[in-house]
Amino acid sequence: MENIYVLMLFALVALAAIDLVVGVSNDAVNFLNSAIGSKVVSMKTIMIVASIGIAVGAIFSSGMMEVARKGIFNPGEFYFNEIMIIFMAVMITDVLLLDFFNTLGMPTSTTVSIVFELLGAAVAMALIKIAMADDQTIANLSQYINTEKAVLIISGIFLSVIVAFSIGAIVQYLSRLFLTFNFEQKPKIYGALFSGIALTSITYFIFMKGLKGTAYYNDIKGLLEGNEMYIIGVAFILWTSLSYVLTKFLNVNLYKIIITVGTFALALAFAGNDLVNFIGVPMAAWNSYEAWSVSGVAATDFSMEVLAGKVPTPALFLFIAGMIMVVTLWFSSKAKKVAATEVNLARQSEGHERFQPNSLSRIIVRSSLGVISGLSFILPKSVQQGVESRFEKPVVNLPKKKIYELPAFDAVRASTNLMVAGILISIATSYKLPLSTTYVTFMVAMGTSLADRAWDRESAVYRVAGVLNVIGGWFFTAFIAFVTAAIFTYLINLGGITAVSLLLLLVLIILVRNFLRHKKEEKEKAEKREIKREELITAKEVIEETSDHISEVVTRVDKLYTNVVNNLTLQDLGKLKKTDKHVLKLNGEVDALKDEAFYFIKSLDDSSVEASRFYLLVLGYLQDISQSISYISKASYKHVNNNHKKLKKGQIKDLKIIDEQLSTMLKQIAVVFHERKFDDIYEIIEEKHELFDHVSKSIEKQINRIRSEESSAKNTTLYFGNLLETKDLITAIMNLLELYQEFHLSMKKAKIKM
Repeated sequence: MENIYVLMLFALVALAAIDLVVGVSNDAVNFLNSAIGSKVVSMKTIMIVASIGIAVGAIFSSGMMEVARKGIFNPGEFYFNEIMIIFMAVMITDVLLLDFFNTLGMPTSTTVSIVFELLGAAVAMALIKIAMADDQTIANLSQYINTEKAVLIISGIFLSVIVAFSIGAIVQYLSRLFLTFNFEQKPKIYGALFSGIALTSITYFIFMKGLKGTAYYNDIKGLLEGNEMYIIGVAFILWTSLSYVLTKFLNVNLYKIIITVGTFALALAFAGNDLVNFIGVPMAAWNSYEAWSVSGVAATDFSMEVLAGKVPTPALFLFIAGMIMVVTLWFSSKAKKVAATEVNLARQSEGHERFQPNSLSRIIVRSSLGVISGLSFILPKSVQQGVESRFEKPVVNLPKKKIYELPAFDAVRASTNLMVAGILISIATSYKLPLSTTYVTFMVAMGTSLADRAWDRESAVYRVAGVLNVIGGWFFTAFIAFVTAAIFTYLINLGGITAVSLLLLLVLIILVRNFLRHKKEEKEKAEKREIKREELITAKEVIEETSDHISEVVTRVDKLYTNVVNNLTLQDLGKLKKTDKHVLKLNGEVDALKDEAFYFIKSLDDSSVEASRFYLLVLGYLQDISQSISYISKASYKHVNNNHKKLKKGQIKDLKIIDEQLSTMLKQIAVVFHERKFDDIYEIIEEKHELFDHVSKSIEKQINRIRSEESSAKNTTLYFGNLLETKDLITAIMNLLELYQEFHLSMKKAKIKM
C-alpha cells in the first residue's frame, strides 16, 4: 500500500514541475507588460531583471506554503489517504486549466484556480465522508471546510477587480493632468516628484509584500511594523532628492529606473507569494507523507492534524522551482501570447482588435458616452478646455518606416501601472486581505488605459468586450476549477490508482496535443508573410502581398468546393460540417484583411497611392469569392442536415464535371500567382467560356428535369442555388484576373517609361 503513495508523490512532483511551466507562462503578464508595452527598457534587460526577481522571490518564499495546507479546509478532519486524493485531484486540474488558458492566450489567476480547486476537492471528499457516515448530514460540511477563511479569500479576490480598476483610472487621470503627454518637456522637479512617489510606493511594496512571505521577514519585522509612515516619509524624501539630482545634473531617464525597479518588485512578489500556487500542494503532500510514514498508523486512520502547523520548505526545492520559473520565462512562447493580449487591450494606438463587440460592451460604451455628454453640459467650458489641453498628444514626426517602433503606451502610464499595483497589493498584505495579483495588475492596466483615453469611440466597444471576456474567463476559472477538482476527487476515490493513472494519461495527451497545436500555429504564423500596418509599402509590395492572398484563397476554395461536392454526394453530414468550419475561417481571414485596409493604404508610400484602389478591389473580389463558397457550403450542409432527398445521378454527374473544370482552373491560377507568372493570366481568362457554358447547360438541364421528372422542390432549390453561386464564384475570379492583368500591364508600362 505504501508504494501507491510513493508513486502518487512522484506524480505530484512531476505535476508540480509542469504546473510551474504553465503557471509562469500565464502569470508572467503580471510583471512584464508595463515594461514591454512602454519599450523604455530593452527586452533583454526586462528579462534579466525579472529573472533575478523571480529567483530571489522563489528562494525566500517558504512562509506562504500554509495556504495549501490549511487555508481552505480543516486538515484534522481528513485522513492521509483522503488528503492524497485531494492533492492529486487539485494538481491534475490545475495543470489542465492553466494550460487551457495559455493556449487561448488569456490571462487568468493562478491564485483563484488553486483556491477553488482545493475548495472543490475538499468539498467532494467531505461529501463522500458524510455519505458514508450514519450520524452526519450536509449540515456537517462546515466542520470540514475552513468557511470563514475561504469566504474571506474569495471575497477579497473579487473585490480587488473593482478596486484595482477604479484606483488605476483615478491615479492615471491625476498623473496625466499633472504631467500631460509632454512629460519630458516639464520642469525637472515635476519628474522628480512623480519618481519619488512611484519609487517610494514600489520600495514599500518590496518590503511589505515581496518580503513578508519569506522565512527571513521575522528578522526585520520589528523594524518595519509600526514604522510604516516613518519609512514612507523618509523614502519619499530620499527618492525625490536623488531623482532630482539624477535628472538635473546627469540627465538620467527617471522613468526607466521606475519601470526597472517596479518590474523587479512585481517579479519578486510573484515568485515569493504565488509559488504556493504551483508547488504548495505537492509540498503539503510531501509533509503529509513524511508524518504518516513514521507513524506506523494505517493511511485510512492517520489524521492530518500535522498540516495545521507551520512546516518550512527545503531551500533546495525552492531553488529548483525558481530555476524552472526563470527558464520558462525566457523560452515560453505561450507567455508571450498571454502578454500580447493585455498589451493589445491597453495600447494607445488604433489597429486590429482581437475581440469582437457584444451586447454588454455596446451598452456599457453607449451609457458611458451618455454620461460624458451629460457632464459636458454641467462643467464650465473653461474647465473642459483646460482638461482637454492636458490630454493633447504630441505629434511625433517619424519616418513611416520607423513608426512601428513606437510603444503601446508611454512611460508615465507604465510607471503608474507598477506604482498602483504595488500600493494596492501592499495595502492588502498589511491588512492581511487576500487578493489575486493577476486581477490587480490586469485591472489596474485597464483602468489606466481608460483614464488615458486609449479607448476612444473607434476602439472602446472592442476593448470593453476584451476586458469582459477576460473577466468572464476568471469566473469560468473559478467554476471549472471547483467542479473539475470535485469530479476528479470522486473518480480517484472510486477508482484508486487506476483512476490516477488514467487521469495522468489524459493530462499527457492534452498537454502534447495543445503543444503540437500551438507549435503548428506558431509555424504557420512565421511562414505567413504579414506586412505590419506601420511599415512602408511600395507598389511592388502590394503586388507581392495580393499575389500571396490570391494564391492562398484560390487553393483553399479549390479544396473546399471539391469537399462540398464529394460530401454532398455521400450525404456525409460530419464532413460537411467540418468543411463549413473551414469556410467560416476563410471568411474571417478575408474580413480581417478588409478591416486592415485603412492601415494598409495609410502605409503606402507617396509614389504608389494609385495602388490603393487596386488593393481595395482585390479585397472586394476575394470577399465575393469567399461569400460564394460560403453559400454553397451552408446550403449543402443545411440540405443534408434536414434529411432532404439526395441529388439525382444526373445532377451529381454535372456537379462533378464542373468541379473538375473549376479545380483545373483554380490550380492554374494558384500557380500563376505563387510563381508570379502574370503573363499567363490572359490564357486562363480565355478558357473561362467552357466552364461558364457547362454551368449554363446544367441549369438548362435542371429546368427540363423540373418539367418532366423532378418532384423535389428542396433538391431544385439546392441545385439551382449551388449552380448560380458557382457562376458568381467564377465571375468574381475572372473579374479578379482581369483587374490584376490590367494593373500588371500598367506597372510594366510605368517601368518601361522609367
